[in-house]
Amino acid sequence: MAMALESMDHEVVSVGSGAEALKELRGASYDVVFLDLKLHQENGLDFLEEILRVAPQAAIVIVTAFASIETAVEAMRRGAFDYLPKPCTPDQVRQLLGRIERTRRLENRVVELESQLSAESPDIDLTTESPKMEAVLNVAFKAANSDATVLLLGESGTGKTVLARGMHARSPRKASAFVTVSCPSLSRELLESDLFGHIKGAFTGALVETQGKVAAADGGTLFLDEIGDLPLDIQSKLLRLLQEREYERVGEARPRKANVRVISATNRDLQEAIRDGRFREDLYYRLNVISVRLPPLRERLQDLERIANRYLEFFGHHAGKTFSGFSAEAIAAMKSYNWPGNLRELRNLIERAVILGSGNQVGETDLAEILQAPSEYRVGGNISLEELENEHMRRVIANTRTIDEAAVILGVDPATLYRRKKRL
Repeated sequence: MAMALESMDHEVVSVGSGAEALKELRGASYDVVFLDLKLHQENGLDFLEEILRVAPQAAIVIVTAFASIETAVEAMRRGAFDYLPKPCTPDQVRQLLGRIERTRRLENRVVELESQLSAESPDIDLTTESPKMEAVLNVAFKAANSDATVLLLGESGTGKTVLARGMHARSPRKASAFVTVSCPSLSRELLESDLFGHIKGAFTGALVETQGKVAAADGGTLFLDEIGDLPLDIQSKLLRLLQEREYERVGEARPRKANVRVISATNRDLQEAIRDGRFREDLYYRLNVISVRLPPLRERLQDLERIANRYLEFFGHHAGKTFSGFSAEAIAAMKSYNWPGNLRELRNLIERAVILGSGNQVGETDLAEILQAPSEYRVGGNISLEELENEHMRRVIANTRTIDEAAVILGVDPATLYRRKKRL
């Protein structure tokens, strides 16, 4: 084995016992450990966990002449990367090392993408001076220490995803993955596959098997965004996941165990959806063990200036500009605005002001297009109720992703809103 590895230009150290292996692993960094199942008086499987504690970065390959499916499954369960039966050929070893290298490249790419993502978004800030928001955070952070399912409620753009990430970061599961599933983003078939995974050939286009988001979140947190849009037939499968901690991949009859904590979020009225037959009542009670309603930005104006300054610093840094802050007039204008799009709208507004602004301070005129509507559109201005309503409707539609989302904020039927939008 050592000769085969050296012929492939790898550096190899051979040892004859577990004690020697631990000594080597503590003294240097190794990419791969080939571990025989029979080590004189020692059991390789038992020793596997010791190696993982000393060298968690190493890919461990179990090598044995006592090949069996049971042993392979047990080795993988305990943390081995793969399993190699003896006798094996140099080509088999070479292929295995290629798989390890590809896996490492993908892991490094994920780390790189996570780093890029954090650089493209402001750091999560869950401090507040708002009594309403403080009450919300107290409940959320107490719930974070448990595995209870949590339902986050609130208008679009209030920061439900940010709070879910904050809860994960404060939970015992923080070392594992935080995986997001956007319920309205895919068709029913693709959403089920995205959530639970599928086997090869399960449906047209399923050329390879996928593990799914539930498996990806194993040991961590599964965040179901806009749970109110989850199709009814998938709701029953999610209910099984919550009740029995089991699920099945699409096209597979074998149940799989799931070790995930579920946090869900919605801007919809789920009670109304239950009455309309669009949401299962039993699922609602499973999701709603602990519920938290995030206040809209207009109800936590104590935080507005601090959040705005954080966005200003972030976008200014990316644009290579330095700003001293906002003028008093700009702050007053922001505090008098209704913010139908909440934090998302505030972020977009300040990003625009940074890009288009020329001074070292953001003034009222830099925010004028959104915050300073013509006087005829101001409440109390020389304008009819219908015109004021139409203008408000236009702005809500502009700051939401879908007509359904805008209809929820406006409190009207989506079909009615669509007709009025078309007429205007």
